[in-house]
Amino acid sequence: MVPEFAIVGHPNEGKSAVVSTLAEDDNVRVTPYPGETVECQAFPVMIDGQEIIRFIDTPGFQNPKKTFAWIKAHEHIQGPMLEAYLEAHGHRAEFRDDVRLMEPIARGAGIIYVVDGSRPVRRVDLAEMEILRLTGRPRMAIINCKEDETAYLDQWKREFRKHFNAIRVFNANKATYGERIELLENLKGIDQDWGTALDKVITAFKKDWEQRNLHTAEIICDLLEECLSFSITRSYTGKGDERSLEQGLREEFNQRIERMEKKAHEKIRRLFKHNIFNFPLPAQSILSEDLFSRKTWQFLGLTPRQLVAAAGAGGGAVGVALDLAAAGLTFGIFTAAGGLLGAGWAALGGGKRLARAKVVGLDLGGEQIRVGPINNVQFLYILLDRALIFYSHIINWAHGRRDYPSEEPSPGGEVRPGLVFQWDDGKRGVCKSFHQALLSRDERKRSFSRNDLKAILQGVLLSISQGGQRSHGEET
Repeated sequence: MVPEFAIVGHPNEGKSAVVSTLAEDDNVRVTPYPGETVECQAFPVMIDGQEIIRFIDTPGFQNPKKTFAWIKAHEHIQGPMLEAYLEAHGHRAEFRDDVRLMEPIARGAGIIYVVDGSRPVRRVDLAEMEILRLTGRPRMAIINCKEDETAYLDQWKREFRKHFNAIRVFNANKATYGERIELLENLKGIDQDWGTALDKVITAFKKDWEQRNLHTAEIICDLLEECLSFSITRSYTGKGDERSLEQGLREEFNQRIERMEKKAHEKIRRLFKHNIFNFPLPAQSILSEDLFSRKTWQFLGLTPRQLVAAAGAGGGAVGVALDLAAAGLTFGIFTAAGGLLGAGWAALGGGKRLARAKVVGLDLGGEQIRVGPINNVQFLYILLDRALIFYSHIINWAHGRRDYPSEEPSPGGEVRPGLVFQWDDGKRGVCKSFHQALLSRDERKRSFSRNDLKAILQGVLLSISQGGQRSHGEET
């Protein structure tokens, strides 16, 4: 039997946001207006095509005081009390919402009662708590602090201890993967008979998360391989503006690489079931910067001196070129047969003036200009860091949330190095081996080093999702 929980409470307390976050379903209608939910709607959690748990979004209580009075007066009647209530009130419009929310409870659903903990306890809340206690169903209370107000937490907890089997503070707009698992663990305690079923649910959740992390690691490795092997080659006849052609190729190269990164990030986004809302990044996120901007490279760990060094470091680099896109970028003039005839550009005056290397006696009709690939290992670190930052952002965006508050970078914010730049020599050594294998084009080495990098990424992703490791590259 699939465990089923009815999410109940007063209108506009955050019930739908709790359902959306627990079910990882952004189809749930979440609005700031009370009374939007008028019918019960089930949101199953599917893993490998099998339903493992079901959450039911219910209307808010409509007449809790009258409902409580009726149930209190009939609590000793023969037979199921909830069925009698539904039969007595099912045709009355003033009890429509109360009847709807009681229906899944009458069928045997467990209860998750949601309140907004940023306000004080009211008499109507006490009536609702008593109604739920008198149903006799296993029940948990969730204090959904929609704001950072905690002044009333103790008051809520005191009242909840009188009426519920378990209590949990749970912000549906900010809940992480780890907090969702903890809530499910708490649900096991509301009734011993539910323990085995919920153990299976939790095991399935964890296994599914491991699979998502594995797929994320694959996506990141694919991105690295695609970006670090990418180049553009164009024929050059000697006619037209040579500098404009070179500039256009660089811009096209940058745009193509950025599209590859965006496509990979979208795959990660869909993997974690964010399918509808194109939420904005926080204002201070380094992901809001272009991949090839100086700020990106500085935020993710390179100092200005390292930026210059990176542009001239190994693997076919020809010096600092127009901008950071040329860090380790091979740029050359080739014959039709593919042989490199001249190193493309040398930097003068800090990379602002460029001089063309002279090639004498060349048939212009057979020349080609190639931009790429970027052979500098620093670029691999930048792509890795940005992918990990995006992953952290995605998994911590609760499905019940629909927008971020306006956030501006704090004045004088500290710039932290990227996460990858804080890895130990062992992890960085695996990155370098993977990078060298790509350059060597040795498929056997590439396969082995990719597996090593993938294993490291899985551990890092799990650590981030459990809150044990922060993704950096943001201002504070």
